[in-house]
Amino acid sequence: MSKTVPRGSTATFKIVEGDLEVSRHSVVKGEGSPPEVKVSGTIYVNDDCVFDCNLSGENLEGEGEVTIKGDLEIQNRVDVDDGRLYVSGNLGAKRVSVGRSLKVEKNLKVDDVDVGGRLEVGGNTEALNIDVGGKFQAEGTVKTRNIDVGGAVRVEAEVDVEDKIDVGGAVVVRGGKASRVNVGGSLVSKESLRFERINVGGSVKLAGGSSGGSINVGGVCKVEGDLKFDDIDVGGIAVIAGSAEGANLDVGGKVRVDGSIALSGRFEVGGKARIDGTLKAKSVEIGGSLHAKEARVESRVTVGGSIETDDGVHASYVEVGRRGRVKGPINADEVFIGKGARVEDISAKKITLEREAEARNLHGDSIRLGNRCKISGEVKYTETLEADRDVKFEREPQKES
Repeated sequence: MSKTVPRGSTATFKIVEGDLEVSRHSVVKGEGSPPEVKVSGTIYVNDDCVFDCNLSGENLEGEGEVTIKGDLEIQNRVDVDDGRLYVSGNLGAKRVSVGRSLKVEKNLKVDDVDVGGRLEVGGNTEALNIDVGGKFQAEGTVKTRNIDVGGAVRVEAEVDVEDKIDVGGAVVVRGGKASRVNVGGSLVSKESLRFERINVGGSVKLAGGSSGGSINVGGVCKVEGDLKFDDIDVGGIAVIAGSAEGANLDVGGKVRVDGSIALSGRFEVGGKARIDGTLKAKSVEIGGSLHAKEARVESRVTVGGSIETDDGVHASYVEVGRRGRVKGPINADEVFIGKGARVEDISAKKITLEREAEARNLHGDSIRLGNRCKISGEVKYTETLEADRDVKFEREPQKES
């Protein structure tokens, strides 16, 4: 038989056969240790009601402020329209919908949870879908298929997201794994994160040991250690405080790698690139400057500004732009040095220096020197040497057999 608790009263139950309706400003207590109330039907709750017990039922429908001082176990749905739900214990249900805020002190286990404002979980969270309009904060692990939050997400433990994280503002996680991550503001992972795709409008900060597919960042990408990836596309600055391994890297501004980087594809930087170790790639294109211990490139190296290496640039083709600067040796099949550029030692099958370029030593098969070029060291060639007028040789060129 259904039961009703009048407004402003206190009632005690153990088992309710049927529905339970609780009026405004009422308190429901349970029997046993710990105290509990079992309802076979739906629990209807008006504003500002307190359940001082563990509570279970088929459904819970309410409005306003609803407080559960214990566990809440619902077979089907929890619906608190335009209100707040507080659970001091665990919450289990198929579907949970709360208009303003939901706070669960212990574990949350549901199929779907939809909160208009703020969701807080003090323990672990397990759900198929998490949909929050404002902020989602969890102290324990989060295992889910989808997280969709309009504001911010903060998870103090690892996440396990099967499909996607879609957040309008900022995301902070301890680490874990996520298939797709779409964030409008910033993403921080304090420990290693495994991912398939990261797309962030502002900034990304990943712990060392992270690995995955593509990273697309509008602003700044920082990795505090080693990184494995497929593709990185950053509009501003990329900093990797370790070594990196991947396919392609494209950065509009600056790149800093404290270790070495090995790419199976292209390395493209609009501004400056500094690699403390070795740069390996299929192709390299730098708008500004490149500094590396060594660059080993399968095909082309094109630099608009300067190159500085300890152990040289090794490639099939190397091109240095007008008034560029190169410190360190160049070894390639073909080398093209732009007008007014200054380089040191070049060893290649084909060497071309545009007018007013300067070099120290040239060793090649075929060498072409434009007007007013200056060679301060030796020139050795095996096939042809073409020198325009006013080329200055400190030593007589030598043809070798």
